[in-house]
Amino acid sequence: MRDIITIPFNNMDSLIIACDNSGAIGLKEQDLVQVPYETVAYYSFRVAVMECMAAGGEPISVVLHNFCGNEPWDELVSGIQNGLQELKLSDVRITGSTESNFSLMQSALGLVVLGKKSIARTTELAYSNQLKFAVVGRPLVGNEVIEQKDQVAPLSDFQMISKIQDVMVWPVGSRGILYEINQMFPNEEVSKEMVITNVDILKSAGPATCFLAVYDPGQEETVINTAGRFFNLLEIKK
Repeated sequence: MRDIITIPFNNMDSLIIACDNSGAIGLKEQDLVQVPYETVAYYSFRVAVMECMAAGGEPISVVLHNFCGNEPWDELVSGIQNGLQELKLSDVRITGSTESNFSLMQSALGLVVLGKKSIARTTELAYSNQLKFAVVGRPLVGNEVIEQKDQVAPLSDFQMISKIQDVMVWPVGSRGILYEINQMFPNEEVSKEMVITNVDILKSAGPATCFLAVYDPGQEETVINTAGRFFNLLEIKK
């Protein structure tokens, strides 16, 4: 089950609603991870937009809930714009609100991405032993996201792979790769012992620093070429 809501609004399209939250990450004295607000917003946007696109949505708007104070607003918007530029999306509107009556001791924000999906578009694959699995990027969390940013799967790669026919993509969050595999195919029971890969399948991937790609064997070359050095093979043994 994906962290999104799908709402049909006519006979041809659906509204996709995806969201992410961030807390204690920013430039306040008591924040646990000290990074610029532009970075905070970029990674929060990244999570929500990947969820939206994985569900087949084309992003149309971003809503920012800012609890960091008035001053960081422009930086937060800039972080979102950086993500939109990486995806080559120029007509996505940004709106939101700031809590300006009270000052919090730690930074916090919420972010919603709205997307439009054609009802005819299919983004799911039925499980079979013939399907191939890959992890694109590496699971990183906290300061690792900044210190090892060259291991973070690019948004542009996620976008391209999500558009390949017979490929299913799925962002990995804080519960790790194994958890997400079982969310992709809830009728299957995949254990740690069944998975063969060089990536830690139990580690948090923080702000979706990696994602799963599941694909028909005929698309493997295309997926590998698109993912490049971020490609990590994953096998599930029965």
